[in-house]
Amino acid sequence: MSYLTLSITLIFVIIPLLLSKTLRLDLEKDTIIATIRSIIQLLMVGYILKFVFDSENILYILLMVTLMIAAATQNTRKKGKAIKGITWKIAVTLLFVEVLTQSILLGFQIVPPTAQYIISISGMVIGNSMVLSILFLNRFTAEIETHRDETELILSLGGTPKQAIHRQLINAIKASMIPTIESQKTMGLVQLPGMMSGQIIAGADPIQAVQFQLLIIFLLLTTAAVTSVLLGFLSYPSLFNQRMQLLKVRF
Repeated sequence: MSYLTLSITLIFVIIPLLLSKTLRLDLEKDTIIATIRSIIQLLMVGYILKFVFDSENILYILLMVTLMIAAATQNTRKKGKAIKGITWKIAVTLLFVEVLTQSILLGFQIVPPTAQYIISISGMVIGNSMVLSILFLNRFTAEIETHRDETELILSLGGTPKQAIHRQLINAIKASMIPTIESQKTMGLVQLPGMMSGQIIAGADPIQAVQFQLLIIFLLLTTAAVTSVLLGFLSYPSLFNQRMQLLKVRF
């Protein structure tokens, strides 16, 4: 694809701009900013990845993964800023998920230990983990606010913080995992996943593309489960003081 051809695809940006203007949605500014940022960021990443892939230096690979985790942590922390120490809790969660998945992939030699595979898969894992963290924190904080009286009642009757928060925690974990599970149920029927479509467009054998897509599907399922559970169990103790009382925080 040439840059001229790429510029023609801006038609897909003009259409929502016109609709926003016509219907007075007031989304024109955000749409333009999002478009400009995506162009600049993706082009920069493209040139950086080309350099990293050509060098095959482990230090560059680790640096790229570290930057991904840092950016994802910074973006996610805003959703749980009322939870004490949420920044390091999110960072630990993302790092653990990354180490776990890469250890399995490389340890069992499922994929080659090259920058092309490590960085690409890490991007999908960390990005998905970030979205799951946001979904979890949104639901968890909402559950706490909705059931605050119930939580305090259990504590007043001698229940532990874990017992008092158990229902809200489980509901938040389930809610954050449901989109991943439901999307996998219709995979291949309602949608052709991005990785599979990209490989087919690039000329790969469809069966080979399906095999790689199944790898990603299974990988993201583990990512969803581990992210929600780990972040949940790291977060809930921060909602209580040393006397096992629920903190009066505004989410």
